[in-house]
Amino acid sequence: MRCCPSSVLHLLRSVRVRVCSRRGRSRLPLWIREKWAYVKLLVHSLYFNSLTDSDVVFDSVFEPVFLTVDYVTRWFGLVFVCLVVILTSSILAIAYLVLLPLVLNTYSPPWIAWHILYGHWNLVMIAFHYYKAAKTSPGSPPTEKNDRPFVSVCKKCIIPKPARTHHCGICNRCILKMDHHCPWLNNCVGHFNHRYFFSFCLFMTLGCVYCSISGRNLFLDAYRALERFKHLDSEKSGVPVTGMGLLIGLLPTGQTNYQTPAPPYTFKDRMIHKSIIYMWVLTSTVGLALGALTFWHGVLISRGETSIERHINNKEAKRIARWGKVYRNPFHFGRLNNWKIFFGVEKRSHWVTRVLLPSGHSPYGDGLTWDVFPVKKDLIPV
Repeated sequence: MRCCPSSVLHLLRSVRVRVCSRRGRSRLPLWIREKWAYVKLLVHSLYFNSLTDSDVVFDSVFEPVFLTVDYVTRWFGLVFVCLVVILTSSILAIAYLVLLPLVLNTYSPPWIAWHILYGHWNLVMIAFHYYKAAKTSPGSPPTEKNDRPFVSVCKKCIIPKPARTHHCGICNRCILKMDHHCPWLNNCVGHFNHRYFFSFCLFMTLGCVYCSISGRNLFLDAYRALERFKHLDSEKSGVPVTGMGLLIGLLPTGQTNYQTPAPPYTFKDRMIHKSIIYMWVLTSTVGLALGALTFWHGVLISRGETSIERHINNKEAKRIARWGKVYRNPFHFGRLNNWKIFFGVEKRSHWVTRVLLPSGHSPYGDGLTWDVFPVKKDLIPV
């Protein structure tokens, strides 16, 4: 007996419907399938994108790490600022409560005048530039349509980027002439506050070196005093004396224990010596670390580039060198001119009024357009 083709067809259809219904009941939730489809899309984009290179793959793989670091840095910025204020205030408290009385009692009048004038000038410069660096916006490109020239479009902000502009993942915006994001300022270092940042680093380094050099002898004396205190504390407090000791008159009648006298120092003396040691160690450590950072930024300023541009220029120089050519930084106008532009020095008196004294003048240019290298005369005649 032949099987009817229509009956076989109906049988296959019924089996298919049952299998599909079972698969439908065992399918994962929608949100899991969406996440899995997104992951597959990302993986396929690494293989089927013709512009993919090692940098793209590296950024894609480490994107979660970058996001975590940016998130932590953004929320801990206020903690770092508070830490700077607390440490600086502790040094000031030690200077006024401990060191100033010693200076007034031991130094000659010319040395007293020098320490008071230099110390307060340095303090004013540190406080002024730190406040301005933390509170001044580094500058961002305009978001509305304009006729300003630009070199690229930010893939995150989706706005035109002028020359020397880079996107900050922590601030989540583009920064004009971005150097880096400083967690100790809780702010980006860019076009409008770069001078404040460098001046703060410079005068903080000078202040730490000043405290370290002038307090070296005090540190040595305090260290020896604490060692002497430890030796006195380690001495035994005595042993019980009874029997024959009373007969030969070692102790008065009725006293059976030898009592040591009070220590020759007080709690205040110990705290004064410890505070001097704390001040010297902290200022010496910060002076070395911040001095190295300040020196490096000074080298970058002399070359007319930022920290980010240093890496870009090195990569560009290697690329141009393969063609047998020499790359030249288009924003390098000579060492002296770079410093004039950076500090905004337009005449000789500005080296005092704008560099050695607090000044809130605006930087050279608007951060959107820049002059290029082929300029032979001084940009700012001095």
